[in-house]
Amino acid sequence: MPRELTQRELRNNSGEIMRALDRGDSFVVTRRGVPVAELRPLARRRSVDTRALLDAFAHQPALDRGRFRADLDAVVDQDPTPRA
Repeated sequence: MPRELTQRELRNNSGEIMRALDRGDSFVVTRRGVPVAELRPLARRRSVDTRALLDAFAHQPALDRGRFRADLDAVVDQDPTPRA
């Protein structure tokens, strides 16, 4: 549940609020008691370990480049001519 935060609190306590956002807290900013904005942490980017990724694809069949290109050409217009 986001905590309400006045515009004045946002201005005066920005450092504390940023640390709270780093911890995962969310806020609804109000002006004269009216909600005007929501502050929430951005979703953290997740990365996959290289070894885990290679293991996941280790048993996949080899890519047939010619067939892949033909399939791609069948659905995508790849004409390099500039459009007018």
